[in-house]
Amino acid sequence: MCLPLIAIILGLVLYPAGYAVHLATLNKSMQRFVGFGNFTFLFSRELFWMVVKQSTIFAVTAVAFKALIGFVVAHLVHNLPTKGQRKWRGMLLIPWVIPPAMSTLVWWWLFDPSYSALNWLLAGVGIGPVPWLGDPYWARFSVILVNVWYGSPFFFIMYLAALKSVPEELYEAAAIDGANALQRLWYVTLPMLRGIIAITVLFSLIVTFANFDIVRILTNGGPSDLTHVFATYAFKLGIESNDIPLGACVSLFMLPILGLAAIFILRDVHRRSTLA
Repeated sequence: MCLPLIAIILGLVLYPAGYAVHLATLNKSMQRFVGFGNFTFLFSRELFWMVVKQSTIFAVTAVAFKALIGFVVAHLVHNLPTKGQRKWRGMLLIPWVIPPAMSTLVWWWLFDPSYSALNWLLAGVGIGPVPWLGDPYWARFSVILVNVWYGSPFFFIMYLAALKSVPEELYEAAAIDGANALQRLWYVTLPMLRGIIAITVLFSLIVTFANFDIVRILTNGGPSDLTHVFATYAFKLGIESNDIPLGACVSLFMLPILGLAAIFILRDVHRRSTLA
């Protein structure tokens, strides 16, 4: 019964990953073996380490805000009357079900330097125009904002489903013992949701690190290559600069970062499940 899934994993995951490792050891014309030469060249470039730093800031910041917003919104919806929850669940999932490229184009229009709807609203309260995509600081803020807007509903729906599985008896027992709302959240809700929080954060971290469309559409790595992440920088080197082995090296550099994150998160989940 598992053979079809194993075949899909081998064909769509392991084979491309192995082929990428092979490409990363070739020269630009892909006709000569150079070993770790491409990695040595990348490690000597300041721009590459800036991309590593920017990708880490982008992923960690976006995932932290998505987790926080999803947790708060899930609690708000969970405490609504049952009839009202269905309507709010549907509306709050809209950003997640819209194709990212399509929704990012709408955000690009909102950030447009000449016709920005956001700047028009700010002008109404006496605030000058903001260079959303023209200034490095605001450009980084903009791509993180769009990623948070797009990804928060995923955290919301996962946390809401987990909240539904927490026995009400635990809250009743805590209330009888004199626990206030904050203490019930800290000593009942968070321990019960810790496993799903860890798995959701790990999954989102992997997807966010590999994000391509948001940065590509909004800034294309600019201004001055200061908003590039791994995926867009690999595309620039591999496709636009016609150096596929070097682009493969950039893509492979995500593997040890995500591998370490997965090891720490899954080890914590396994340890707690064993104790339980």
